Amino acid sequence: MKASVKWTDGRQFVAESGSGHSVVIDGPPDHGGRNTGPRPMEMLLMGLGACTSFDVMEILEKSRAPVSDCVASIEAERADEVPSVFTRIHVHFTVSGHGLKEKQVARAVELSADKYCSASIMLAKGGVEVTHSYSIIED
Repeated sequence: MKASVKWTDGRQFVAESGSGHSVVIDGPPDHGGRNTGPRPMEMLLMGLGACTSFDVMEILEKSRAPVSDCVASIEAERADEVPSVFTRIHVHFTVSGHGLKEKQVARAVELSADKYCSASIMLAKGGVEVTHSYSIIED
């Protein structure tokens, strides 16, 4: 896996994935940025959210769960001192569908957290307290 990050100006960068997709990453104006994209640490959280959501949806689809929507809401706390690393991350899944079984949703979230999500497992092994929860909405 490869990626590149090219500086444009100020604190703005264009990151390109090995698969050819690009995203603008920027800093806040008080740090020389123009606020034209997410911050680097926000990208980490979004990547974690996408990684675990990918797993949860794949597991639920394989079990033929009738999912109509899935939203992962991620909240994180950072250390006060530099480096201001993540100390805690909580991922809450809101899974919607008709006739969803709680056992299936719980198992999908658990498998992602404990076995499949490389991003959250890597951060947890690095000392971040990573927790997960879920709620189910019947549509």
